[in-house]
Amino acid sequence: MKVAIDIRRMTEFGVGTYTRNIVRALGRLDRANKYFLIGSPGKVSEIGPLPPNFHTVPLLGRDTTFKSYVECRAILKRLHCDVVHIPHLFSLPRTLPCPYVVTVHDVVEHMYGARDRSGLRRSLHFHLTRRVLKGAACILAVSKFTKSEIEKLFGIKDDRIEVIYNAIDERFLHGHASDADRQSLADRYLVNYPFLLYAGRIRPHKNLVRIIEAFSALKAELEKDGKFPDLKLIIIGDELSKHPDLRRTVIRGGVQNDVRFMGFVPIEVLRIFYDVAKVFVFPSLYEGFGLPPLEAMAHGTPVVTSNTSSLPEVVGKAAVLVNPENVFEIMRALHRVLIDQPLRDKLKQRGYEQAKKFSWDASAQQILRVYERVAGRSRPAQEDQPAEGPAPRVANS
Repeated sequence: MKVAIDIRRMTEFGVGTYTRNIVRALGRLDRANKYFLIGSPGKVSEIGPLPPNFHTVPLLGRDTTFKSYVECRAILKRLHCDVVHIPHLFSLPRTLPCPYVVTVHDVVEHMYGARDRSGLRRSLHFHLTRRVLKGAACILAVSKFTKSEIEKLFGIKDDRIEVIYNAIDERFLHGHASDADRQSLADRYLVNYPFLLYAGRIRPHKNLVRIIEAFSALKAELEKDGKFPDLKLIIIGDELSKHPDLRRTVIRGGVQNDVRFMGFVPIEVLRIFYDVAKVFVFPSLYEGFGLPPLEAMAHGTPVVTSNTSSLPEVVGKAAVLVNPENVFEIMRALHRVLIDQPLRDKLKQRGYEQAKKFSWDASAQQILRVYERVAGRSRPAQEDQPAEGPAPRVANS
């Protein structure tokens, strides 16, 4: 079987984590089939060592251009691929020479993201995306919630969608922070106080305004108790400069000395923040899967998260669930998790167990079965094709 995987968006947040870890897991599990990683050779190096049945096929440029589409189609045709995996949802239909499998992480673009577009653009985007999904040989949804959203929103039949969960990056499994790690936070980031943590993208549906409002109310409540006077809120995420409303909320809540916006930090540093945080707070309004709560759980950090979308499915009974639209419910949950030590101990143990339920190797095994099923349906039509012609530019990884 010849499998192509489109890796051109591997540097993107979320999609990149998924692509890197699925390719690594397939490399551990499958030495029999041939894999072609279509994209930048530089991006492939981020995956790490791969076995000799994995090859890089250079294709530069954005995957949204017509030129790139034509080049990708030519590569798939020349290699006689049995199936191509596009690890993210896209909206421009592609007529490809082999069946394609598409991973849908969420449909947030058609919910919150659609508000910035005109009615005509929203309608066009929706209909093109539905055409892409209807043309897929199989749709991989990262949660049961995402599967149900695809069914309801786009009218896709249940049996065309397979639920295959995400898992956390293996770098979050390297044990607890050492004394040296904690000292590096103090030296490099000047963090030497107890803190609540949010880590993730900075988007309206992530509900950061309410996190800040809940933190402001929490500080007032803790002051009455005479506890945690130096508690801070640390927000780690991208593109903070595009969201001035967050700064305004901090000032309005009177916590400008207690909220720190850190911007992006590498995983090696993020794992230390997870480990040291008192509570991880993630009351998102919408998540297709929601990896950050699991990442925090892997470090034994208690989690407060939403009772909506995919999050109850992901965290199980290992987190305190709240209505993400109720600031005081978020505040009360944070207060309880901070103060109640038996609850903290219970959440810590349950969190470890919950994080272990998700595995990239298990997910890759399911994906491999999908490839085999899809390729098995398509192969009879390809049996009469001539032998492979001149090899394209392919380099062993």
